[in-house]
Amino acid sequence: MTDTPQAKGLSRRRLFAGAGAAGVALGAAAGFAGGRASAEPAGGADDADTVDLSRSHEFYTGSHQAGIETEPQRHCVYMTFDLTTTSVQDLQVLLARWSAGIAQMMAGRPVGTVDPDRSSAVPQDTGEAYDLGPSSLTVTVGLGPGVFDHRFGLAAKRPKLLADLPTLPSDVLKPELTGGDLSLQACADDPQVAYHAIRDLARMGRGTVNTRWTVMGFGRASAGKGQSTPRNLMGFKDGTRNIREPEDFDRYVWVGHDSEPVWMRGGTYQVARKIRMDIEIWDSSDRGTQEGIFGRSKGAGGPLSGGSEFTTPDFHKMVAGKPAIPAKSHVALAAHENNGGIKILRRSYNFTDGINELGQLDAGLLFIAYQNDPGHFVTLQRRLGSADLLNEYISHIGSGIFAVPPAPKPGHYLAEGLFA
Repeated sequence: MTDTPQAKGLSRRRLFAGAGAAGVALGAAAGFAGGRASAEPAGGADDADTVDLSRSHEFYTGSHQAGIETEPQRHCVYMTFDLTTTSVQDLQVLLARWSAGIAQMMAGRPVGTVDPDRSSAVPQDTGEAYDLGPSSLTVTVGLGPGVFDHRFGLAAKRPKLLADLPTLPSDVLKPELTGGDLSLQACADDPQVAYHAIRDLARMGRGTVNTRWTVMGFGRASAGKGQSTPRNLMGFKDGTRNIREPEDFDRYVWVGHDSEPVWMRGGTYQVARKIRMDIEIWDSSDRGTQEGIFGRSKGAGGPLSGGSEFTTPDFHKMVAGKPAIPAKSHVALAAHENNGGIKILRRSYNFTDGINELGQLDAGLLFIAYQNDPGHFVTLQRRLGSADLLNEYISHIGSGIFAVPPAPKPGHYLAEGLFA
């Protein structure tokens, strides 16, 4: 790190002065005495899947952003934003302030004073997570295609594969739930900690960004290494064959090739989809129908071709003259064996929005995927969207794509290379 000015004469000193003006310190925040250090076991989970609310993750690693390979936490708040400025310096300052604020909150610290000495002073931190501990909080930042349009002069730095997703067979997208210039994915084992992170980061962005769409997720619907497989709201285990091993992250998730800009290497691409489930219709279907749609047993989660949950599905096995696993089942259409070896990392959560306009349950899946080529998601979704038996019970109503830069080193900030 040098002390030379950054793009357009904007110095790092000014950037972090801006962060300080919002009450965001790069070191320990004054007035915070530490978090609650209690462990709460997760009911019915194995030893590797318990909740430790004192656990924290590092932000300044100089490697990959947290919240991707990190074991999925139990709650997520996902929000996208539209940039309201045409100043590249405003964008640069926002990313620096967000970086400093995220580092504080991931360490279990507030982003500034919670109870200032003067009663007439406005608190710099909203305070609702003040005594809740880190709770394994991670905040992952993504940059949408709009960051690289004509507004900011950054077209030459655009990630090679970042573009709006094409229209897909499953799309019933609502404009108010689609797109965005920036994304924040906050995950934690305490829902209030995750919400606090998004709330305070949105507050820092006032005057530079407007909120676009958001989803509050719960009950993680994908599994990381060492975690038991959770269930989606249809009652089936979700993410049994998810990416878990470091070699698969290197092959399928992290950007590493020379064709991408230097600032993006070690990052990844995020695709977010809001998928609504027709809960009442699904709940009236018999178990045999449900299992045929997924291609797995509902209880143990084993493939219909036989074996336990982690048995490799046998897509060639026949029973009574028919495939044991229906060819149009979700498992068959999504399997890497049937898609040229393509794999993506799932990091999804269940959601509910209460009751819809018809008086029915409004719920579904916040599907978040990470991959080093968004075309892999497109390939899988075209196949699923055109033939998946599950399509009768779901609709894709929200969508976004974002480039996720690597984590900064200490003294630096997210996507700093964009402005070099």
